[in-house]
Amino acid sequence: MSQSLSRIYIHVIFSTKERRPFFPDCHLRREMHAYLASVFANHSSPAFLVGGVEDHVHVLCDFSRTYALSEVIKEVKRVSSIWIKTKGPEFSKFHWQAGYGAFSVSHSNVGRVRAYIMNQEEHHRKISFQDEFRKFLKKHAIEYDERYVWD
Repeated sequence: MSQSLSRIYIHVIFSTKERRPFFPDCHLRREMHAYLASVFANHSSPAFLVGGVEDHVHVLCDFSRTYALSEVIKEVKRVSSIWIKTKGPEFSKFHWQAGYGAFSVSHSNVGRVRAYIMNQEEHHRKISFQDEFRKFLKKHAIEYDERYVWD
């Protein structure tokens, strides 16, 4: 085959450091989501949807066939941290958590994941970020040590 083709849907989740609620303002949160989407797109990983609440984000993207996942996430966090710090002194101590979760999504489940991301505010009235993330780890059979998941 002379052409490389792929369609790899990934659901990426990461939080602010120590889950600090840096984005209670919905307008700024939407700006951050749009900015994150642009960085994913610049790395050949167009985001179908970026959503979340004041302390974490969810991204559903069609992942690149030319970049490593860790490279893209590192760059997304780096440049978005620089960008948010230009928004005011209240963001001078902003950081994303060191880690992230990335979960494969089948083509048939893209709609469900989109709906899940769109419903984050309602969802988090009932469940914390930590409990949500633990559920993802369990659902995807990912072994982890609780001591090293949170920062």
